[in-house]
Amino acid sequence: MSFPRIVALDMDGTLVDPDGNIPDEFWPLLGRAQDAGMIIAPTSGRQLATLQTMFDGRGLETFIAENGAVVWHRGEIVSTKPMSLDTVTSILDAVRESNTAIHPVVCMPEYAYVAEAMPQWVQEETDKYYVSQRAVGSLIDAARTDSNPTTKVSLFVESNAEDDGVPLIEKAAPGVNAAVSSEHWLDIMSDDANKGAALTSLAESLDVDIADTAAIGDYLNDTSMLEAAGTAVAMGNAHSDLKAIADEITGTNAEHGALKAIRRWLEANA
Repeated sequence: MSFPRIVALDMDGTLVDPDGNIPDEFWPLLGRAQDAGMIIAPTSGRQLATLQTMFDGRGLETFIAENGAVVWHRGEIVSTKPMSLDTVTSILDAVRESNTAIHPVVCMPEYAYVAEAMPQWVQEETDKYYVSQRAVGSLIDAARTDSNPTTKVSLFVESNAEDDGVPLIEKAAPGVNAAVSSEHWLDIMSDDANKGAALTSLAESLDVDIADTAAIGDYLNDTSMLEAAGTAVAMGNAHSDLKAIADEITGTNAEHGALKAIRRWLEANA
């Protein structure tokens, strides 16, 4: 494929550089892509409000947020994948009873609930990904009383998300989609919510053949979208399991490898 019509572009470890910034050269490249009819869809475990803030005023029409549980296109939420209240309760109960230091974030489509009492350094990490927050005394009560659906429960595991978070969730809520998005973050969604399903749904809604899509990512929560996309690109700094399923490997995020891939597609189309 020389020109993907939709590019699902992961954020952390992919577009965002090691200092946490979107490279300056992304913005003119985005303009070129839009002029060429390529839809760039930032695709992230971050909440919708955070993505909208990061790209405010840049003319982006599409976001895949909450690891695929929320899809936004042209001013409105077009798809959500809600979790059952029983599942949310089981997860929060297991976290509360665990001896591991874990801090949950309960995500609604447009905001997230966090605990009022949270260590400052954990709060700072949470602030990076959740711009729209509501601090509450009881996360379970918040989930029960909110009229909006819970789309994701994200856990910040102080030790290691893959080693200590995944086994806990496998026992407490078997069958959910638990995606390790970084060393400390574990994102839990309904079993039908993932970045790949969101990309597929988006392509269908825009009448784009899935073969004419691409996905660029670096971590395990990007697996489904690389598997779904017509062209799968892994970053040079990607998890080894992701590299194993990629069609190609680009440079690292420090080398702006994602931009190199997009630039190559645009030049081939020109």
